[in-house]
Amino acid sequence: MLLKGFEIEMYTGTPNGDIVGLSDKITASLDGYVREPDSRNVEYTTAPISNYEQLLCALVRPRLKLREYLKQLGNYTLIPGSTLSLGGSDRFFRSDPTNPYHDYIENTYGTKVVTASIHINIGISDPELLMRACRLIRVEAPLFLALSASSPFLDSKATGYHSTRWRVFPHTPTYVPLFESHAHHIEWVEQQLVAGTMQNVRHLWTSVRPNGDRRPYDLNRLELRICDLVTDPIALLAITALLEARLLQLLENPQLDPLTQSSFSNEELISLTTANEIAAATSSLDAQLLHWQDGRTILARDWIDELYQEVWMLAKQQGFSCFLSPLQKILREGNEAQQWLQLHKVGFSVRNTIIQAISATQEREMELADKLCSSLVA
Repeated sequence: MLLKGFEIEMYTGTPNGDIVGLSDKITASLDGYVREPDSRNVEYTTAPISNYEQLLCALVRPRLKLREYLKQLGNYTLIPGSTLSLGGSDRFFRSDPTNPYHDYIENTYGTKVVTASIHINIGISDPELLMRACRLIRVEAPLFLALSASSPFLDSKATGYHSTRWRVFPHTPTYVPLFESHAHHIEWVEQQLVAGTMQNVRHLWTSVRPNGDRRPYDLNRLELRICDLVTDPIALLAITALLEARLLQLLENPQLDPLTQSSFSNEELISLTTANEIAAATSSLDAQLLHWQDGRTILARDWIDELYQEVWMLAKQQGFSCFLSPLQKILREGNEAQQWLQLHKVGFSVRNTIIQAISATQEREMELADKLCSSLVA
């Protein structure tokens, strides 16, 4: 099994759903949390772990610690969703006014970057294998967006998208190729830095990217960046299990490569994938997508189910199929955005929908902590 870790961005605010910037206080008082350019969300990361049970506790434990701290500051909590659902997109709240990179981000993108998300990191140390993994997951990233969508609202309105975050977030640079080799990736990044389309090596905001301690030269993991915030840890681990199983399948089968197994050129694959990302951001599991192999039309939920059936036995052999199986519940009952929109459709206001989600998220964390992580939390 591969090493896995998460970067989790979450909003802080009131139990009534209003988002309040507290990251400067949190990062000054608690270890393990980092600030984003806007103070309204805060990020924590989990250490690389291969075991799913341990990963579950690594997800839940920092959140309980953060909740305890928020209580000390006042009547504050963690807010689900990946956009400023109830308002506040008209202005930026700087977490570090002296940071010049934050100046650039605020002036260039405004509040389009003030979103919350999950970045899933999976360890692959061989750079050429990593490039192949990035190629495959890049063309299948819309499926992971479809599973995770949780941002149907912005400024107290339904936007018409299931992932408003991925529709508004600036994808930078505007064109990122499928990297044919590690050398191609290095050359391309160096060109972007010279041209100024990337401000630094971190300024590659695409659905999936190779990551490591000295980018672009020393790389050791694939980072999937397309997912909206998945508040239920069990659902997040199911999405991660699909990603890991797909990567294990790729390691077993070197032929599983869009550069050799697709009827499309590199440029055509990027165009097709961009269209799929827009479709998944709009309709998530109900999106009509084009398959990267031959361009056939397929529903996102059907494509995901196909992959699930393909990788199930591999996950079972590796001992993590029980963490993969909750994926079927997401396909059956819908992702968070679809569930929220269903409530909204039957008369819940955007605020009441978010309030209900805040309560459900906290209850789920407490339930998991009591059942599975009690020894760690104690």
